[in-house]
Amino acid sequence: MKQLAVFCGSSNGASPVYKEGALALGKELAKRGMTLVYGGASVGIMGAVADAVLNHGGKVIGVIPKLLEEREISHQHLTELHTVDTMHERKAKMAELADGFIALPGGPGTLEEFFEIFTWAQIGLHRKPCGLLNINNYYDPLLSLLNHMAEQGFLQEKYRFLAISDPSPESLIDQFAVYEPPAVKTYSEQWKK
Repeated sequence: MKQLAVFCGSSNGASPVYKEGALALGKELAKRGMTLVYGGASVGIMGAVADAVLNHGGKVIGVIPKLLEEREISHQHLTELHTVDTMHERKAKMAELADGFIALPGGPGTLEEFFEIFTWAQIGLHRKPCGLLNINNYYDPLLSLLNHMAEQGFLQEKYRFLAISDPSPESLIDQFAVYEPPAVKTYSEQWKK
């Protein structure tokens, strides 16, 4: 695992603990010689995680759509910056470049990016690990919702824990290293019944 995509907010959130978690993740990526792939902005915890990687000697690849280049203020000191035309191209490029995916705390955009990747894992478009850096228990309500989806029959049991969750960057990345993807989602057995 050489390159990890990180989805996260373009704001800092309500507590300094979120930025601290982003800085810790960036430092850990650099320490392990892993390249950060992210949304290309210099603001919020997006900028914090990129700055942490760069400040600790690591490499950062940003992918930003033209629409957001000025709004999110694209980072000017990255190893590479890809400017794309659409949000769809941004996500596709990040998915192509990454060996795994981590969501830091963020808003609807972060969740949309993460759930697209989560869904792609279910249907076999990739076999890469997906994780939630659960800083300050931010993702506990989402994890409860995933459990509820499984209990109510809208998420196959084997995918209940597809989103690896941990509050520690070190532990989360360690779990990525031993990740075994579940079987690809299929309905063939259902149709036979």
